Order: sequence, then structure tokens, then C-alpha cells
Amino acid sequence: MQKPHVALLSSPGLGHLIPVIELGKILALHYNFKVTILAVTSQTSQAESHVLKSAISSVVNFCDFLDIPPADLSGLLENEAAVVERLCVVMRETKGAVRSVISNMTHLPSVLIVDIFGSECLSLAQEFGMLKYIYVASNAWFFSLLLYTPILDKQVQGQFVDQKEALEIPGCSPVRPEDVVDPMLDRNNRQYQEYVGVGMGMVKGDGILVNTWEQLQYRDLQSLRDENLLGGMLKVPVYAIGPLVRAPEPPTSSTVELLGWLDQQPSESVVYVSFGSGGTLSYEQTVEVACGLELSQLRFVWVVRRPNSGRADSAYFSIGDGRGRENDDVSNYLPEGFKERTHKVGKLVPQWAAQATILRHPSVGGFVSHCGWSSVLEGITNGVPMICWPLYAEQRMNATLLAEELKVGVKPKVLPAKKVVGREEIARMMRDIMEGEPNPIRERARELKESAAMAMKIGGSSFTALDDVAKQCNESLRHVHKQN
Repeated sequence: MQKPHVALLSSPGLGHLIPVIELGKILALHYNFKVTILAVTSQTSQAESHVLKSAISSVVNFCDFLDIPPADLSGLLENEAAVVERLCVVMRETKGAVRSVISNMTHLPSVLIVDIFGSECLSLAQEFGMLKYIYVASNAWFFSLLLYTPILDKQVQGQFVDQKEALEIPGCSPVRPEDVVDPMLDRNNRQYQEYVGVGMGMVKGDGILVNTWEQLQYRDLQSLRDENLLGGMLKVPVYAIGPLVRAPEPPTSSTVELLGWLDQQPSESVVYVSFGSGGTLSYEQTVEVACGLELSQLRFVWVVRRPNSGRADSAYFSIGDGRGRENDDVSNYLPEGFKERTHKVGKLVPQWAAQATILRHPSVGGFVSHCGWSSVLEGITNGVPMICWPLYAEQRMNATLLAEELKVGVKPKVLPAKKVVGREEIARMMRDIMEGEPNPIRERARELKESAAMAMKIGGSSFTALDDVAKQCNESLRHVHKQN
């Protein structure tokens, strides 16, 4: 019997590619589908390349993996163009290359799944007679705002960040002006118009896949399905299929050494500090984080990256080949003597660490995170409470969701992307999530870990949703046969 051939298209960036890879794994391993991952690539640092190679090696035995170099963007973008603008232009200009790759396949895919920035390529699915899905690698609340932004664009006068009241999304929690996603910070920027276009493209799929689960975001998911609320805009099924998270990375010499140190630490005593593959801190903020760690007197593992000289997302699209930076002495960015004073209680890791492996280690009891959704899910599925440190993209919404609704983390009093968070507050937040018994934040983290596991078990809500998607994919074969 012929099996469905599913093509998954990922826009540039590890935060998009890794969730696509994890979805591809499930479709290939659990449903025996033929899976081809189409990855639009971008320049990466050596550290990011390591993650990318590890992710690719985890699927090569059961998925085809095709790199699609991005189109030449000379003259189409300014050097300082923001991330969302770059992603939209890259994916739009690469559409022809994607079409060429698909048309040259020996066996035409019967299903095309794209991430939110690939919605313009859904017309290719129409052209080739394929079933088409949009995969939201973030959460349902963020997706609700994205879907509703074209309406807000007409309703709201002036800048969103200047509004006195929260932005209302039918059936969902309102979004405070200070929590809006980066493209909504300035309506006069080209990035905003691109973002509105992405929102309008969300209605083009035959279904929406969201990397969350029913129990975690029941209200937002129901509003997306309710024909009298946001469901009236979609008119297609919404499947909560998460949490899809990456497996622990293969061991390396540096990982083995770090895990050996973690093995010697007491249970849930170590704070893991990482700001993601695309995020960076200013020099002043890097110093305050160091002083906060020292002040807290807690054990830690800190992934240290060269401070930025401008935007917090400056590492998202790496410039140059990054050679030499991975070998930088991190002491150059830290207070004098910090490394020597903390060497018994802390580990400094330059540029990159095996996050999925570290977070599942029994000695890790807290996570200082930039709140990228992939990192959030890795924290939740391991039952690790978080200090929510949003830097860009939708991370402010994620931080608010974690700290105020899910109660699995704490936030600083000021937005880290706007002001420097002081060492005393950093130390206090670390104690809030690490100390005290019982600790309500830690107890909540354990509850959500169990909830996530139940969703993915046989008969769980996400397992059932994936089954429904798989059935639709099987049905899609008939359409391809008719097309041919």
C-alpha cells in the first residue's frame, strides 16, 4: 500500500527548524510516512552549526533532508532589517526554489506542511494538488494574536505600545501593549506590514497544527475553534499536537565533562542560564547576571555569549562565519575575578550547550530562559521552573503566559529588552524558584510536566490529534492520484 509523502518546509533559524524536524520524526517513525524536510538555510555560527548537524543527524535515517539556499536578497533588504522582515522576504523570494525542488521529486508529496513564515508557499500545494497545513511552532495565545492582528490593524488608532488598555482578542486573554510581539512595536516599520501579511496568510491552510496541548491552553484553543469567535476567521481544524521537543543531544567531550560535574551536585540545586541561539545581552547586563549569580550563592551552568552592541536579536542571522568566537575567553565579558571566585559552584560554557540534555539532569532545578517556545517546552517537559527573561519576537507574551497564567515562572519587574535588570533582583528571582519547601512554582512545574506527558501518551489529547492529522494525510493520497 502506498504511504503518504509529507513535505515539511522550514524557514531559517533553529527555532523554526528543530520543531519541524521533531514533527517529521513523529510522522516518519510513528506513522511510517515518507517525510522530506525542506530547510531554507541561513548563515550560522559554529555553535549553531553544531546544533543543526546534531538535529539533522537525528532524522537522516528515516527522513530526507534537503537544504534550500535562500535567494539573493541584494537590494531587497537593508543591513539593519529586523528578523521578521528578513524571514518574510527570504521565504517569498525562495518560493521559486521550493517549487523547483518539489516538481523535481520522483514521488510528488501529497501533503505540504509549512511554518508560519512559509504561508506564501501554500499556493504551491494548491498547484500540485497537495493537502496543506500551517505548523505553528509556538503557542495558541501567540497564534491568536497573529491571526487577529489584521483586525486590530483596522480597529486600533496609533501605536499599539501607546495604548492605555490591553488589546482584546475574542475568547482569549487580552495582550498588554508592552507584551506585543516585536513587529507590533512600530507600525511605521516595514516589518509590521510583513507581519500583518503573515497573519492574513494563516487562513490559507486546510488545518492548523500548534505545538501545545489541550490542558495547557484550553481556552485559547477553544476560541480558535469557536465559529462565533476566532474560529469564524479560520474555518479549518486546529490541532494541538505538542509538546514536540528535541531529544537529548549525542554526547561530546565537553558534554561528558559537564554532565560529570552535574552528577556530583545535589538534586535540583543547579540553575541553568541560557538566552537561546539567537539572543544576546548587553555588556552591562552580562555583568549584572554574573553578579546576580554570585550574589545568589547558588550553583549554576551559564551559556555565555559575546555581548551585543545593539539589538538583543543580533545573533539570529549570524554575520560572517563566526570563527574564533567559540574560542573566546568568556572572562573578557565578566567581572574581574568572577571565574576564579565561582569555579567551585559554577560552570561557564562558551556559546552553546546541550540544553535538552542539561535540562533533564536531576541536579538542574531552575532555568533562566529567553522564553523562546522551544526552550519553554523543554523546561516544562522536564519539570523545571523558570526565570522568564524575554528578549525579542513573541517572548514577552510567552513570559507573561508562564509567570502569570501558568504560574511556572517569575519575571523581572522591568522588561530586560528595555532596561538592565539589577543583580539584587536577579539573585532574588533565583531564590524564588530554587528555595523553599514546599515551593508553589516548583510544584506547578511538576504538575505541568505530568500534564505534558499525559497529552503525548496513547489516548492523550495530542496523540489523538496527531492520529487525526495522520488520517487526513492518508486521505490526501486520493487527491494526488486524481491530480495525476
